[in-house]
Amino acid sequence: MQETPFSYKNGRVRKDIMASNELIRAFDSYKNYYDRHGADETLVNACIEAAKTAFFIEKDEKYGLGITSATKGYINEIVQTKTGAGFFDLERYAIAHDIEYTIINSGYDVYRLESFSKFESYMHYIERDRRQEKRFYLPRRCTLRIVANDMQRLEDDELDEYGLSLPSRTGKSSICIFFLSWVGVRKPNSHSAMGGHSGQLAKRFFRGLDNIIETPDYRYEEVFHLWNPEYKAVLQAKSSDPAEFTLNLGSPDEFSTFTCRGIDGTWTGAIDVSSDGYLYVDDLIRDREHSLSPSRVENTYQEYQNKMLDRMNDGAKKMLVGTLWTVNDPLERERKLNENNPRALFRKIPALDENDESNFQYTVKGFSTQYYRDMRDRLDKAEWMAKFQQQPFVREGLTYPIEELRFFDGFLPVGNCSTIAHIDVAFGGGDRLSMPICKDFGEEKKYIVGWIHDSRSPGFTVPRVVDAIDRYYITKLFIEKNSGGQLYAEKVSEEMKNRGINHCKIELYSAPNKISKNDKISGYSDYVKRNFLFLSAKSRDIYEEDIDFYKADADYRKALDEMTTFSIEGKGKQFDDSPDSISSLAMKMDNRRSSKARIISSPL
Repeated sequence: MQETPFSYKNGRVRKDIMASNELIRAFDSYKNYYDRHGADETLVNACIEAAKTAFFIEKDEKYGLGITSATKGYINEIVQTKTGAGFFDLERYAIAHDIEYTIINSGYDVYRLESFSKFESYMHYIERDRRQEKRFYLPRRCTLRIVANDMQRLEDDELDEYGLSLPSRTGKSSICIFFLSWVGVRKPNSHSAMGGHSGQLAKRFFRGLDNIIETPDYRYEEVFHLWNPEYKAVLQAKSSDPAEFTLNLGSPDEFSTFTCRGIDGTWTGAIDVSSDGYLYVDDLIRDREHSLSPSRVENTYQEYQNKMLDRMNDGAKKMLVGTLWTVNDPLERERKLNENNPRALFRKIPALDENDESNFQYTVKGFSTQYYRDMRDRLDKAEWMAKFQQQPFVREGLTYPIEELRFFDGFLPVGNCSTIAHIDVAFGGGDRLSMPICKDFGEEKKYIVGWIHDSRSPGFTVPRVVDAIDRYYITKLFIEKNSGGQLYAEKVSEEMKNRGINHCKIELYSAPNKISKNDKISGYSDYVKRNFLFLSAKSRDIYEEDIDFYKADADYRKALDEMTTFSIEGKGKQFDDSPDSISSLAMKMDNRRSSKARIISSPL
């Protein structure tokens, strides 16, 4: 069968070609065969031949992808039924024992057929000849699959701009280089630019891209030739200038398919980003020192706008990637500019997830939960949140700098105390219900032992609140009447009644109308710092049921992170639920302390 690529029209794959009735009838018969007999290798081979016909003879990409999708399902069913393992588990076993399984070859035949249309399939196929522990994508797929899907949306023209924020050494640059190498297969005559904070970084981009194309371990040449048969081989079509960090895959042109350049290099007149190409910008903020200089950060942003964006033609797409050191990072500023743009997507994946577990526990060169927790304990709060959690903030003007708060290790002092809590109610819209729980030993010994911090609906949060009332033996719960507080209090009271819990009194109150939320937060910040003690992060790994010991769970950590990164002067979107709730609790406790009994004459 002579294999030729899809027809092109204005540089894009045509979508208007339809599969023949003969091919449709054949594939329908294969589906009927599966309904009667289940999946077997005869069915898989027939489907692969049908997919080849769709892709290369009838040039119907959409119908071909429908066939390959079904075929992958058949292959996975066969492997699972016969071995109880997954496709790549079987491949690993086959490599270790020098066994060849035809079903593995069939799986890669499908990835080969999808290599033009599916970014993930392209990565699987070109890395086939590498040992699994040497591959880039497969060991990191657990997390990077979501990134691959995002990039697929870019090339499918669902997005115009993509921002990606990950901690360092987690694969963000490498997956972008793989993506652009795939774009080179699809559009070898397009022009794309790869830029970073320096020429040294640009050199790394160039070497990474050239390595994928040149190294025999990768099947890049095969894939390129499959979809671009007008070139005898990619190595014959390719020309490069290592000194200029340029690489050309298509016909000779004034501009190269790829140009790698630092922001400090020459862009004007030397680089073009075509209407079907990409501007890929990675780590414009070099390091912590760079991020701490507002003038350097601003100069970098102006250079980015005047040098890099200026080289884009109408229709070109943007990828901005990096670690978020500062709120003024070009990546963060682009995100804010595109908050209401449905064709822009900005993805942040932090080192630790909401359950305080690692998002990057890769099977090869990954980072464990303990590794990240140790880093958190060693680093400055601001640096940890920015470099690892992708939550940059301005250090100046913070209402609750973490070094100004008091902490305890989870153990309470001996003595009598009362347990008081306050709920800042939320009914959606991005707000969170925030409920700090305090063991009050009087004066400056008020211990915040728990915290519910949940963005879900009352159907989820009401049972959690009542669980906390029972567990912590909360005797007084303050709820502000405004904004649905009264309705929420009724739901909590009903749940308490259903469970037979009677020790907690709910006290509704009206918010003071002469003080704004920010004024309240600011006004009671000194009281909070002076009187409240918060759970130390180091208390998390010790817990015994039979002693009074408390540890910071995921809700507590989220609330404290939000509280310690809040600024009254902060611009842009920032959450204020936890600083608002802790200041409200402080206000009610301060009122209780200042309220004194007065002796009056008896009216009788």
